[in-house]
Amino acid sequence: MDRKTVLIIGGGVAGMEAARHLRLLGCEPVIVEKSDHLGGHVAGWHKLFPDMLSASSLIERMSEGLDGITIYYKTQVASMNRLKDGFSVVLTNGTGLLCKAVLMASGFSLFEASRKEEYGYGVYDHVITNSDLEYWFNTGDDDRLPENPSNIAFVHCVGSRDLKAGNPQCSKVCCMTAVKQAIEMKEKFPGAQIWCFYMDLRLFGKKYEDFYINAQRDYDVHFVRGRVSEVSEDIDGKVILKAEDTLAGQQVKLKADLLVLMSGMLCNEDTAGLASMVRAEVDSDGFMRSKDNIYGINESSRPGVFFAGACTGTKTVPETVAEARAAALDIFNYLNTND
Repeated sequence: MDRKTVLIIGGGVAGMEAARHLRLLGCEPVIVEKSDHLGGHVAGWHKLFPDMLSASSLIERMSEGLDGITIYYKTQVASMNRLKDGFSVVLTNGTGLLCKAVLMASGFSLFEASRKEEYGYGVYDHVITNSDLEYWFNTGDDDRLPENPSNIAFVHCVGSRDLKAGNPQCSKVCCMTAVKQAIEMKEKFPGAQIWCFYMDLRLFGKKYEDFYINAQRDYDVHFVRGRVSEVSEDIDGKVILKAEDTLAGQQVKLKADLLVLMSGMLCNEDTAGLASMVRAEVDSDGFMRSKDNIYGINESSRPGVFFAGACTGTKTVPETVAEARAAALDIFNYLNTND
Protein backbone atom coordinates (compact mmCIF):
# COMPACT_ATOMS: atom_id res chain seq x y z
CA MET A 1 0.00 0.00 0.00
CA ASP A 2 1.26 3.46 -0.93
CA ARG A 3 1.26 5.28 2.38
CA LYS A 4 0.96 8.61 0.57
CA THR A 5 -2.30 7.83 -1.24
CA VAL A 6 -5.31 9.77 0.07
CA LEU A 7 -8.83 9.23 -1.26
CA ILE A 8 -10.89 12.43 -1.51
CA ILE A 9 -14.62 11.89 -1.86
CA GLY A 10 -16.02 14.95 -3.61
CA GLY A 11 -14.53 17.36 -6.13
CA GLY A 12 -16.12 20.57 -4.93
CA VAL A 13 -14.27 23.51 -3.45
CA ALA A 14 -13.23 21.50 -0.37
CA GLY A 15 -11.98 18.50 -2.33
CA MET A 16 -10.12 20.62 -4.86
CA GLU A 17 -8.33 22.77 -2.30
CA ALA A 18 -7.44 19.80 -0.10
CA ALA A 19 -6.05 17.90 -3.08
CA ARG A 20 -3.88 20.83 -4.09
CA HIS A 21 -2.35 21.16 -0.63
CA LEU A 22 -1.94 17.44 -0.11
CA ARG A 23 0.14 17.22 -3.26
CA LEU A 24 2.23 20.20 -2.14
CA LEU A 25 2.87 18.23 1.06
CA GLY A 26 4.11 15.23 -0.93
CA CYS A 27 0.95 13.11 -0.81
CA GLU A 28 -0.88 11.42 -3.71
CA PRO A 29 -4.51 12.56 -3.64
CA VAL A 30 -7.16 10.80 -5.70
CA ILE A 31 -10.46 12.64 -6.23
CA VAL A 32 -13.72 10.78 -6.77
CA GLU A 33 -16.44 13.08 -8.13
CA LYS A 34 -19.98 11.89 -8.87
CA SER A 35 -20.73 14.63 -11.43
CA ASP A 36 -18.96 15.39 -14.70
CA HIS A 37 -17.14 18.49 -13.41
CA LEU A 38 -15.24 19.94 -10.48
CA GLY A 39 -16.40 22.82 -8.31
CA GLY A 40 -19.65 21.45 -6.87
CA HIS A 41 -22.41 23.98 -6.32
CA VAL A 42 -20.00 26.90 -6.62
CA ALA A 43 -19.35 25.97 -10.25
CA GLY A 44 -22.98 26.79 -11.00
CA TRP A 45 -22.95 30.14 -9.23
CA HIS A 46 -22.45 33.51 -10.94
CA LYS A 47 -20.75 35.77 -8.39
CA LEU A 48 -19.67 35.25 -4.79
CA PHE A 49 -20.33 37.60 -1.88
CA PRO A 50 -19.12 39.93 -0.50
CA ASP A 51 -16.54 40.85 -3.17
CA MET A 52 -18.73 39.83 -6.14
CA LEU A 53 -15.91 37.61 -7.36
CA SER A 54 -16.73 35.56 -10.45
CA ALA A 55 -17.42 31.99 -9.35
CA SER A 56 -16.08 30.59 -12.61
CA SER A 57 -12.81 32.48 -12.18
CA LEU A 58 -12.40 31.02 -8.69
CA ILE A 59 -12.94 27.46 -9.93
CA GLU A 60 -10.53 28.08 -12.81
CA ARG A 61 -7.91 29.39 -10.42
CA MET A 62 -8.32 26.41 -8.09
CA SER A 63 -8.15 23.96 -11.01
CA GLU A 64 -4.73 25.23 -12.02
CA GLY A 65 -3.14 23.41 -9.10
CA LEU A 66 -4.66 20.03 -9.94
CA ASP A 67 -2.68 19.08 -13.04
CA GLY A 68 -1.51 15.48 -12.77
CA ILE A 69 -3.85 14.56 -9.92
CA THR A 70 -5.99 11.49 -10.60
CA ILE A 71 -9.67 12.47 -10.85
CA TYR A 72 -12.51 10.03 -11.50
CA TYR A 73 -15.62 11.76 -12.85
CA LYS A 74 -19.17 10.36 -12.82
CA THR A 75 -17.93 7.94 -10.20
CA GLN A 76 -18.84 7.12 -6.62
CA VAL A 77 -17.56 4.82 -3.91
CA ALA A 78 -19.21 1.41 -4.23
CA SER A 79 -17.59 -0.10 -1.15
CA MET A 80 -14.90 0.74 1.37
CA ASN A 81 -13.41 -1.62 3.91
CA ARG A 82 -11.00 -0.84 6.70
CA LEU A 83 -7.73 -2.71 6.64
CA LYS A 84 -5.14 -2.99 9.38
CA ASP A 85 -3.27 0.06 8.10
CA GLY A 86 -5.66 1.80 5.71
CA PHE A 87 -8.64 1.24 3.44
CA SER A 88 -9.57 -0.94 0.50
CA VAL A 89 -11.90 0.94 -1.84
CA VAL A 90 -13.88 -0.15 -4.90
CA LEU A 91 -15.35 2.55 -7.13
CA THR A 92 -18.48 2.30 -9.26
CA ASN A 93 -16.31 2.34 -12.41
CA GLY A 94 -14.67 -0.89 -11.25
CA THR A 95 -11.41 0.69 -10.09
CA GLY A 96 -9.87 -0.67 -6.90
CA LEU A 97 -7.79 1.53 -4.60
CA LEU A 98 -5.69 1.10 -1.50
CA CYS A 99 -5.25 4.25 0.56
CA LYS A 100 -3.95 5.22 3.95
CA ALA A 101 -6.49 8.00 4.65
CA VAL A 102 -9.88 9.18 3.42
CA LEU A 103 -11.12 12.75 3.22
CA MET A 104 -14.88 13.20 3.15
CA ALA A 105 -15.62 16.32 1.11
CA SER A 106 -19.04 15.30 -0.13
CA GLY A 107 -20.66 18.71 0.32
CA PHE A 108 -24.37 19.39 0.66
CA SER A 109 -27.71 19.29 -1.14
CA LEU A 110 -30.17 22.12 -1.68
CA PHE A 111 -33.59 21.90 -0.09
CA GLU A 112 -36.24 21.00 -2.65
CA ALA A 113 -38.45 24.10 -2.70
CA SER A 114 -41.52 22.23 -3.92
CA ARG A 115 -41.77 20.68 -0.45
CA LYS A 116 -42.93 24.11 0.78
CA GLU A 117 -46.20 23.93 -1.11
CA GLU A 118 -47.41 27.27 0.20
CA TYR A 119 -44.82 29.07 -1.96
CA GLY A 120 -45.98 27.56 -5.24
CA TYR A 121 -42.66 26.42 -6.65
CA GLY A 122 -43.35 24.24 -9.68
CA VAL A 123 -46.95 25.46 -9.70
CA TYR A 124 -46.82 29.19 -10.44
CA ASP A 125 -45.01 30.42 -13.54
CA HIS A 126 -42.87 33.11 -11.92
CA VAL A 127 -41.61 31.36 -8.78
CA ILE A 128 -37.98 30.21 -8.90
CA THR A 129 -35.18 29.32 -6.47
CA ASN A 130 -31.84 30.94 -5.73
CA SER A 131 -30.16 28.16 -7.73
CA ASP A 132 -32.45 28.81 -10.71
CA LEU A 133 -31.59 32.50 -10.59
CA GLU A 134 -27.85 31.77 -10.59
CA TYR A 135 -28.35 29.63 -13.68
CA TRP A 136 -30.16 32.53 -15.34
CA PHE A 137 -27.35 34.92 -14.40
CA ASN A 138 -24.90 32.60 -16.16
CA THR A 139 -26.96 31.64 -19.20
CA GLY A 140 -29.90 34.05 -19.54
CA ASP A 141 -32.03 30.97 -20.16
CA ASP A 142 -35.21 30.61 -18.08
CA ASP A 143 -38.69 31.37 -19.40
CA ARG A 144 -39.97 31.93 -15.87
CA LEU A 145 -38.20 35.30 -15.63
CA PRO A 146 -40.26 38.17 -17.07
CA GLU A 147 -38.55 40.51 -19.53
CA ASN A 148 -38.81 43.69 -17.48
CA PRO A 149 -40.00 43.01 -13.90
CA SER A 150 -41.11 45.98 -11.81
CA ASN A 151 -41.35 44.12 -8.47
CA ILE A 152 -39.07 41.28 -7.41
CA ALA A 153 -39.42 39.50 -4.06
CA PHE A 154 -36.99 37.22 -2.20
CA VAL A 155 -38.08 34.89 0.59
CA HIS A 156 -35.35 33.81 3.02
CA CYS A 157 -35.13 30.57 5.03
CA VAL A 158 -36.96 28.25 2.64
CA GLY A 159 -36.36 24.87 4.22
CA SER A 160 -34.07 26.29 6.91
CA ARG A 161 -34.89 26.98 10.56
CA ASP A 162 -38.04 25.04 9.83
CA LEU A 163 -39.12 22.22 12.13
CA LYS A 164 -41.95 21.18 9.82
CA ALA A 165 -39.46 20.74 6.99
CA GLY A 166 -37.23 18.69 9.28
CA ASN A 167 -34.37 21.20 9.26
CA PRO A 168 -34.13 23.43 12.34
CA GLN A 169 -30.62 24.59 11.40
CA CYS A 170 -29.66 27.92 9.83
CA SER A 171 -28.17 27.50 6.36
CA LYS A 172 -25.78 30.40 7.05
CA VAL A 173 -25.37 31.53 3.44
CA CYS A 174 -28.96 32.33 2.44
CA CYS A 175 -29.16 35.86 3.86
CA MET A 176 -26.04 36.97 2.06
CA THR A 177 -26.99 35.14 -1.13
CA ALA A 178 -30.30 37.00 -1.15
CA VAL A 179 -28.54 40.34 -0.65
CA LYS A 180 -26.10 39.51 -3.45
CA GLN A 181 -28.82 38.40 -5.84
CA ALA A 182 -30.95 41.44 -4.98
CA ILE A 183 -28.05 43.71 -5.94
CA GLU A 184 -27.47 41.81 -9.17
CA MET A 185 -31.15 42.06 -10.11
CA LYS A 186 -31.16 45.79 -9.34
CA GLU A 187 -28.16 46.22 -11.63
CA LYS A 188 -29.96 44.36 -14.41
CA PHE A 189 -33.33 46.05 -13.81
CA PRO A 190 -32.63 49.53 -12.35
CA GLY A 191 -36.30 50.48 -12.33
CA ALA A 192 -37.43 47.44 -10.35
CA GLN A 193 -38.38 47.46 -6.68
CA ILE A 194 -36.59 44.68 -4.78
CA TRP A 195 -38.03 43.19 -1.58
CA CYS A 196 -36.40 40.74 0.85
CA PHE A 197 -38.62 39.00 3.40
CA TYR A 198 -36.50 37.59 6.22
CA MET A 199 -36.85 36.03 9.68
CA ASP A 200 -33.55 37.35 11.05
CA LEU A 201 -30.59 38.70 9.13
CA ARG A 202 -27.48 36.73 10.05
CA LEU A 203 -24.53 38.67 8.67
CA PHE A 204 -21.54 37.37 10.59
CA GLY A 205 -18.64 37.40 8.12
CA LYS A 206 -16.01 39.94 7.15
CA LYS A 207 -17.59 42.81 5.19
CA TYR A 208 -21.03 41.18 5.32
CA GLU A 209 -22.66 44.03 7.24
CA ASP A 210 -21.14 46.55 4.84
CA PHE A 211 -22.55 44.55 1.93
CA TYR A 212 -26.04 44.64 3.48
CA ILE A 213 -25.87 48.38 4.17
CA ASN A 214 -24.70 48.93 0.61
CA ALA A 215 -27.74 47.04 -0.70
CA GLN A 216 -30.07 49.41 1.16
CA ARG A 217 -28.19 52.65 0.62
CA ASP A 218 -26.96 52.31 -2.96
CA TYR A 219 -29.44 49.85 -4.46
CA ASP A 220 -32.61 50.71 -2.51
CA VAL A 221 -33.34 47.09 -1.62
CA HIS A 222 -36.25 46.87 0.84
CA PHE A 223 -35.91 44.48 3.78
CA VAL A 224 -39.08 43.32 5.56
CA ARG A 225 -38.82 41.28 8.75
CA GLY A 226 -41.59 38.73 8.56
CA ARG A 227 -42.31 35.28 7.20
CA VAL A 228 -44.39 35.05 4.03
CA SER A 229 -47.51 33.15 5.00
CA GLU A 230 -49.26 32.78 1.65
CA VAL A 231 -48.43 32.92 -2.04
CA SER A 232 -50.95 32.88 -4.86
CA GLU A 233 -51.20 33.88 -8.50
CA ASP A 234 -53.62 36.34 -10.12
CA ILE A 235 -55.20 36.15 -13.55
CA ASP A 236 -52.29 38.06 -15.09
CA GLY A 237 -49.70 35.66 -13.74
CA LYS A 238 -48.49 38.02 -11.03
CA VAL A 239 -47.37 36.45 -7.76
CA ILE A 240 -49.32 37.69 -4.72
CA LEU A 241 -47.49 37.52 -1.39
CA LYS A 242 -49.01 37.97 2.05
CA ALA A 243 -46.78 38.52 5.07
CA GLU A 244 -46.59 40.35 8.38
CA ASP A 245 -44.03 43.09 8.90
CA THR A 246 -43.18 42.28 12.52
CA LEU A 247 -41.16 45.47 13.00
CA ALA A 248 -43.92 47.77 11.74
CA GLY A 249 -46.67 45.60 13.23
CA GLN A 250 -48.74 45.51 10.06
CA GLN A 251 -49.82 43.15 7.32
CA VAL A 252 -48.08 43.34 3.95
CA LYS A 253 -49.53 42.37 0.60
CA LEU A 254 -47.26 42.57 -2.42
CA LYS A 255 -47.83 41.86 -6.09
CA ALA A 256 -44.56 40.69 -7.65
CA ASP A 257 -43.47 39.82 -11.16
CA LEU A 258 -40.95 37.35 -9.81
CA LEU A 259 -40.56 35.45 -6.53
CA VAL A 260 -37.18 33.96 -5.62
CA LEU A 261 -37.08 31.30 -2.89
CA MET A 262 -33.82 31.01 -0.95
CA SER A 263 -33.51 27.24 -0.67
CA GLY A 264 -31.38 26.18 2.28
CA MET A 265 -28.59 23.65 2.67
CA LEU A 266 -29.14 20.05 3.72
CA CYS A 267 -26.78 17.12 4.13
CA ASN A 268 -26.09 15.21 0.94
CA GLU A 269 -28.31 12.24 0.29
CA ASP A 270 -25.30 9.88 0.26
CA THR A 271 -23.88 11.08 3.59
CA ALA A 272 -25.31 8.24 5.68
CA GLY A 273 -24.11 5.60 3.24
CA LEU A 274 -20.58 6.98 3.13
CA ALA A 275 -20.45 7.26 6.91
CA SER A 276 -21.58 3.67 7.36
CA MET A 277 -18.82 2.38 5.07
CA VAL A 278 -16.15 3.58 7.48
CA ARG A 279 -18.31 3.38 10.61
CA ALA A 280 -18.20 7.13 11.07
CA GLU A 281 -21.03 8.90 12.85
CA VAL A 282 -23.63 11.35 11.58
CA ASP A 283 -25.10 14.19 13.61
CA SER A 284 -28.73 14.83 14.50
CA ASP A 285 -29.02 17.04 11.41
CA GLY A 286 -27.73 14.30 9.11
CA PHE A 287 -24.31 15.85 8.46
CA MET A 288 -21.08 14.06 9.30
CA ARG A 289 -20.21 14.26 13.00
CA SER A 290 -16.81 15.77 13.77
CA LYS A 291 -14.69 14.61 16.66
CA ASP A 292 -15.76 17.87 18.28
CA ASN A 293 -17.03 21.23 17.05
CA ILE A 294 -14.16 23.34 18.38
CA TYR A 295 -10.74 21.74 18.04
CA GLY A 296 -11.38 18.61 15.96
CA ILE A 297 -13.75 19.83 13.26
CA ASN A 298 -11.74 18.10 10.49
CA GLU A 299 -11.43 14.79 12.34
CA SER A 300 -13.86 11.92 12.69
CA SER A 301 -14.05 9.44 15.53
CA ARG A 302 -12.36 6.88 13.26
CA PRO A 303 -8.60 6.85 12.60
CA GLY A 304 -7.73 7.84 9.05
CA VAL A 305 -11.10 9.44 8.24
CA PHE A 306 -11.16 13.22 7.90
CA PHE A 307 -13.68 15.89 6.92
CA ALA A 308 -13.63 19.18 5.04
CA GLY A 309 -16.33 21.62 4.02
CA ALA A 310 -20.08 21.31 4.10
CA CYS A 311 -20.20 17.56 4.75
CA THR A 312 -20.14 18.45 8.47
CA GLY A 313 -22.56 21.39 8.28
CA THR A 314 -23.42 24.56 6.44
CA LYS A 315 -20.38 26.56 5.36
CA THR A 316 -19.41 29.62 3.35
CA VAL A 317 -16.78 29.38 0.62
CA PRO A 318 -14.05 31.01 2.77
CA GLU A 319 -14.78 28.59 5.62
CA THR A 320 -14.70 25.65 3.22
CA VAL A 321 -11.36 26.69 1.74
CA ALA A 322 -9.85 27.17 5.22
CA GLU A 323 -11.11 23.77 6.39
CA ALA A 324 -9.73 22.06 3.29
CA ARG A 325 -6.26 23.48 3.94
CA ALA A 326 -6.45 22.48 7.60
CA ALA A 327 -7.63 18.97 6.72
CA ALA A 328 -4.72 18.52 4.31
CA LEU A 329 -2.29 19.35 7.12
CA ASP A 330 -4.11 17.04 9.56
CA ILE A 331 -3.87 14.19 7.04
CA PHE A 332 -0.19 14.88 6.37
CA ASN A 333 0.53 14.76 10.10
CA TYR A 334 -1.53 11.57 10.46
CA LEU A 335 0.37 9.83 7.65
CA ASN A 336 3.74 10.76 9.13
CA THR A 337 2.73 9.75 12.64
CA ASN A 338 1.40 6.38 11.48
CA ASP A 339 4.08 5.62 8.91
